[in-house]
Amino acid sequence: MSITGIKGMNDILPGEVETWQFLEVAARRVFALHGFSEIRVPVVEKTELFCRSIGETTDIVEKEMYSFCDKGGTSLTLRPEGTAAVMRAFIQHKLHALDPVAKLYYLGPMFRYERPQKGRYRQFHQIGAEAVGVDDPRIDAQILAMLQHFFDEIGLDDLDLQVNSLGCPQCRPLYRTQLVDFLETRLGDLCDDCRRRYTTNPLRVLDCKATGCGEATAAAPAMLDHLCEGCDEHFTAVRLHLEDIGARFTINRRMVRGLDYYTRTTFEMVTANLGAQNAVAAGGRYDGLVRQLGGPALPGIGFAMGVERLVLLMGEDRRAVQPPDIFLAALGDVAQRRVFSLMHDLQRRGVRAEIDYQGRSLKAQMRRADKLGAARVLIVGEDELTRGVGQLRNMGDSTQREVSLDELPRELGAK
Repeated sequence: MSITGIKGMNDILPGEVETWQFLEVAARRVFALHGFSEIRVPVVEKTELFCRSIGETTDIVEKEMYSFCDKGGTSLTLRPEGTAAVMRAFIQHKLHALDPVAKLYYLGPMFRYERPQKGRYRQFHQIGAEAVGVDDPRIDAQILAMLQHFFDEIGLDDLDLQVNSLGCPQCRPLYRTQLVDFLETRLGDLCDDCRRRYTTNPLRVLDCKATGCGEATAAAPAMLDHLCEGCDEHFTAVRLHLEDIGARFTINRRMVRGLDYYTRTTFEMVTANLGAQNAVAAGGRYDGLVRQLGGPALPGIGFAMGVERLVLLMGEDRRAVQPPDIFLAALGDVAQRRVFSLMHDLQRRGVRAEIDYQGRSLKAQMRRADKLGAARVLIVGEDELTRGVGQLRNMGDSTQREVSLDELPRELGAK
């Protein structure tokens, strides 16, 4: 009986991984232009980190985390999201002492136990960015502009940037009370999950994807109508800065985030091409999170993108294995030894070179070169070997000429 992979934890195969590499390279390039540096944190953290940051009443903590006790009895969790882990590292290593403004980004796998579906898996991957130490609305606008810059860079321009404000600890409690009062009049129309959590996490009811919940809360009060003066001024400034740089956005008054640490500006990049799971990137401010986790009282804002969803949106456009620059076809044992050494030399000089490992006929080797998409083929038989030459064939126009084996690197433009 063969062993298969775990459901919802997928292999990324050649022909697919090239799209992932394209996205990662684009993210690194764009984020660096905006002053962000990469940080890498472990995939396993202490469970209390996520309970304290994400919130005890969220679906992630209640239902979805992969948690276990190690041999020392410490409860550990495979990270379900990246922000809390990055903030833990930020605090532990006192990065605020190095620079009052920290701009960080990360790439890697996250883990949540939920029903696998299109673009949503138990092991999934995120590209995220965090800016800590600035409460100026311009950093909000820059984060959003950077997000749009990334999507423009990878050629996805049919996405809608939606923004909202979730207020702050000063204005949200009164709104929360009014929302709970409203929901109590609609309990009979809510799903079981929303009836269970409407008093502990009422904002999540507005985000419920169940049809009945959406209809029942259509007339629910909006946070935007209950912002304090500071939050209202902040959100107004964010919108003005976005308009100043020509950013494309819409206001979504119903948007909430599923994690407890979000405050003020919140946003999603959504698409109509992925069904109900339409958010490709999402994030917002978390001005109290660093202090909540034991660090200094510093504001922060960030986002994360789902790589699997980005790959779905990219389609087949860039899913191509990079072909070899040259295929070295050898006939006979002595030629195979010489060609193997030649391949090694070319690869060290920056040329993608490939050979046949099975001693097949020239016809079979040419078929292999064509299948790999090699631009050129060097044919070396016993006669060529004695003269120190090879027959260099251009696979595009089928022309062929004799070249010196010693001069081949120069012919190929090798370093």
